[in-house]
Amino acid sequence: MSPFSGAVASVAEPSSAVSEASGVFGLTWLLIALPLLGAAVLLLGGRRTNPWGHWLGVLMAAGSFAVAVVLFAGMLGLGEEERSIRQFLFDWVFVGTFEAPVALRLDQLSMTFVLLITGVGTLIHIYSVGYMSHDPDRRRFFGYLNLFVASMLLLVLADNYLLLYVGWEGVGLASYLLIGFWYYKSSAAVAAKKAFVVNRVGDVGLSLAIMLMFVTFGSVTFEGVLDNAAAASDSSLTWIGLALLLGAAGKSAQFPLQSWLLDAMEGPTPVSALIHAATMVTAGVYLIVRSADIFNLSETARTAVIVIGGITLVMGAIIGSAKDDIKKALAGSTMSQIGYMILAAGLGTVGYVFAIFHLVMHGFFKADMFLGAGSVMHGMNDQVNMRRFGLLRTVMVTTWITFGIGWLAILGVPPFSGFFSKDKIIEAAFSVNAVAGWVTLLGAGITAFYMTRLFAMTFHGKKRWTDDVHPHESPWIMMGPVAVLALLSAVAGLALGPTGLFERWLEPVTGFTEPTPPVAPAVISIAALVLVLIGAGIAWVTYARNPVPEVAPAGNLLTRAARADLYGDAVNEAVFMRPGQYLTRWLVWFDNRVVDGAVNGTAATIGGLSGRLRRLQTGFTRSYALSMLGGAALVAAVLVLVRL
Repeated sequence: MSPFSGAVASVAEPSSAVSEASGVFGLTWLLIALPLLGAAVLLLGGRRTNPWGHWLGVLMAAGSFAVAVVLFAGMLGLGEEERSIRQFLFDWVFVGTFEAPVALRLDQLSMTFVLLITGVGTLIHIYSVGYMSHDPDRRRFFGYLNLFVASMLLLVLADNYLLLYVGWEGVGLASYLLIGFWYYKSSAAVAAKKAFVVNRVGDVGLSLAIMLMFVTFGSVTFEGVLDNAAAASDSSLTWIGLALLLGAAGKSAQFPLQSWLLDAMEGPTPVSALIHAATMVTAGVYLIVRSADIFNLSETARTAVIVIGGITLVMGAIIGSAKDDIKKALAGSTMSQIGYMILAAGLGTVGYVFAIFHLVMHGFFKADMFLGAGSVMHGMNDQVNMRRFGLLRTVMVTTWITFGIGWLAILGVPPFSGFFSKDKIIEAAFSVNAVAGWVTLLGAGITAFYMTRLFAMTFHGKKRWTDDVHPHESPWIMMGPVAVLALLSAVAGLALGPTGLFERWLEPVTGFTEPTPPVAPAVISIAALVLVLIGAGIAWVTYARNPVPEVAPAGNLLTRAARADLYGDAVNEAVFMRPGQYLTRWLVWFDNRVVDGAVNGTAATIGGLSGRLRRLQTGFTRSYALSMLGGAALVAAVLVLVRL
């Protein structure tokens, strides 16, 4: 029996019946259409759209957010059993009894993602107007941003897995374009290709899952698969769940497909904020939670989700503790925090709600900090080495305050948002398995260390600026969105956590079972806070009170491993790339020597024989006559011998 056998206290009842869109919900398609239209105009309109293209990008994202708010208000006016709404657009794939229409599903889960994607996405668009103001290709950048938002919205609104896969691939394409936006830099081009290739591995998992769904259920719609999951065999559900997990690991940068995320920092900083906070890395969490009915029935798949989330949680925290690049330290943090969400999703009905709750809170404070890091880079001549920062609080006060709020939120200091979401995951983990609980608790302490290290090295201590920088505060076109995100990081958890609003909102879709940890929740919260204070205190003394070397010391074995991303790239090279190269070389040799050798050898033999026979055709009559005479003599001799 698995050590996580108690992961699902009870299986959620099937979602309430889906109703067809009417009234205001007939506008659902506009959520995707507006940013998709913006992307089409900006990417196909050419240079003539340069003067106003960035504002069109902002307008399309903001318009989608406005539609989301209208739909959310309309949904609040419905009863819980009426909040699952389907909008059929047109037939797409229909062969025999198999159908996969282009249809959108708006329910409590997808509505949560829609508000996060469009809301945070709009703020990032506004911020980008200032951040990319001097880039000659700003119009193209906003076209890619609109495409990213449209693809992610299609992913979370799709009413079947095949259409979800289209949005899934669209997100992969948009991330490739944005990470490699400055393609003339070899590092950016390589990072984009790496992200694209690694995500293709995960995409194989999702495509296999969809094929298995078709084989098992004869359908790829949510109703056809999820409502009939209980009738499938355990092995089928396990294989589908593991394939879905592989897909989630690729998009959400979870072990063993995490290597692309740190290199993705080569893209412009707003891209990092969009990928890490509101879109791409959250897709894997959505996929698992949306497929809750499958994971509820497969203990093996659920256990695998918990293990992958736990490993990545610790890996990301260790990596983040050793990075001197401010964006890569935040990227390690994202790996770790998504690990929390994946682990929570593996807990079943005890954790689905808290996985999404932490995802939303993380969207606020991580976007706040990534955009804050962009503000620091803006004031520091695009430098990213924190060993060359220090004491920026004196010249970038607004950035310091807003970043500080995000820092307190991710640490889980009450009453900031992370306290209410992360502590709930820790409680849920302890209620299922002690090992999972201790892993999440350990992660909280390491998080406090590396985030305090980042905050202290950047804003406190002594200044270590190079002579060519003159730090200054960013313009309000950039700091306005950051201030909004900081406010949300400060109050959103308090508004939604203690009230239980979030649990009641998602329960009809995901199901919910109240965690029952072995000790009182207050004890777990106090233990987490103590570990946070210890981790933060060690980092503060080391990096704020003591001098920070401008050149990183060699460090111990763990530090060197963390700087090398725990040798993730080295493992991929040794296990996959080198054997792949050797296999390719052998196949080339086999093709050249064996396959082509056989073909070419046969051709050469026939050609050589033909060449020798051709010598008999001299064109001289006397030669032919002599041959005929010789042949006749030979025939006569044979006849004589036969008679004798």
